[in-house]
Amino acid sequence: MIENNPYIAGTFAVYLGVILLLAWIAYRRTRNLSDFILGGRSLNSWFTAMAAQASDMSGWLLMGLPGFAYLAGMEAGWMVAGLLAGTYFNWKVVARRLREATEKLGDALTMPDYFERRFADDTRVLRLIAGAFVLFFFTLYTSSGFVAGAKLFESLFGVPYGWALILGGLSIVLYTFFGGFLAISWADFLQGTLMFFALILVAAAGWHAIGGGDGLHASLNALNAELLDPFTAGSGEALGWIGIASLLAWGLGYPGQPHILTRFMAIRDPAELKTSRRIAMAWQASVLAAAMVVGLTAVGVLEVPLQGADAEKAFILMAAQFFPAVIAGVCLSAILAAIMSTASAQLLVASSAFAEDFYKGLARRDAGQKELLWVGRAAVLGISLLGLWMARNPDSKVLDLVAWAWAGFGATFGPAVILSLYWPRMTRNAALAGMLVGGITAVAWPLARGSAPIFDLYELLPGFVLSMLAIVVVTLLRRK
Repeated sequence: MIENNPYIAGTFAVYLGVILLLAWIAYRRTRNLSDFILGGRSLNSWFTAMAAQASDMSGWLLMGLPGFAYLAGMEAGWMVAGLLAGTYFNWKVVARRLREATEKLGDALTMPDYFERRFADDTRVLRLIAGAFVLFFFTLYTSSGFVAGAKLFESLFGVPYGWALILGGLSIVLYTFFGGFLAISWADFLQGTLMFFALILVAAAGWHAIGGGDGLHASLNALNAELLDPFTAGSGEALGWIGIASLLAWGLGYPGQPHILTRFMAIRDPAELKTSRRIAMAWQASVLAAAMVVGLTAVGVLEVPLQGADAEKAFILMAAQFFPAVIAGVCLSAILAAIMSTASAQLLVASSAFAEDFYKGLARRDAGQKELLWVGRAAVLGISLLGLWMARNPDSKVLDLVAWAWAGFGATFGPAVILSLYWPRMTRNAALAGMLVGGITAVAWPLARGSAPIFDLYELLPGFVLSMLAIVVVTLLRRK
């Protein structure tokens, strides 16, 4: 438990009050499912950029990545490089084509909706399979946000993990339930700004306290020289091509993340995406570098060494150690901002998949917009309860949960999205084969880990490659 928590609690209360006010304003402006899911395609370039990146970088940015850098050292740089490359590829290659395609295809609102219209699938099988993967992986992904929130409340207020899980989860659920897309996008601008300055501030404090680059080098060298070698794990073992490829492969996940892709779909003018890309890349490079600095400097400036899952509290402890309570409270609110921005976006996409792809697609094809809106809100509650149940283990690692869900989406949807936008001859059966092969590989690959060296490879890479091959092979066979 961190001292001076009444002041930090007051800062949290102000922050949550502002966020819930935005949710209430958006609630008054949300009249149908389109407003709830895409906000009427009304975002400008700044809001699109910040919404996409804030929803991308969940609690793992301020907890998982610093914790990984704390334990692994410069090895984490490979992951940062992969994420930066993947972000640029997504904005440059996917964003504009997807925005224009979804509008031309009768205003498709969700990714399963887009796939069904793109391939004129009257059987609705494509929509249902895609929707099922969305619900499965987003429930897993959302649970990582609940774990991060629980660790934050647990550290700040000293409450048991179970109660901390409920408090954090309730904040996220209320915000998403009432506000929908508009509230999340407005708040993402605020939250993205808060995350940016909090990370820069704590990283700068850690950099100064450790004595700059020379002090950091000396500190890491004294504690564990292996932390300075990007080709060696913190344990002293060589990374090899499997380790490096696994970390770089994180970048392959971007074209398949529905909560990021929907931000591209919501911009009011596709021409503004060029400006959004520049804003997004500047933000992304800054926060990833700052998160690494936080983790590396924490090795030398924190008095008590952190082990295992506790390493993900490095940012929390550094903020409390370096700053007065009110400023620390602002910095720690950034963690809640990161958690809420991503978890709410994921809940929104998952609930829209349930309302559009299952409820309307199977049960009530003539359901009205008002009915679908409340079905979507009810789905937020149901998915949240399942996510909370999955997050009940206090030893869960945020980064591990994020890694599996990220791989699942990247392998299931990434190749299908890219090829469907650039290859007119791609077929419906090919899209279906790609999703099934990618999704099943992402789920099954980790189960074989340890049985052979190849299965130590991050599941996103084999899942993405096999999905791409399945799409190409099935399409070419159809042409013959």
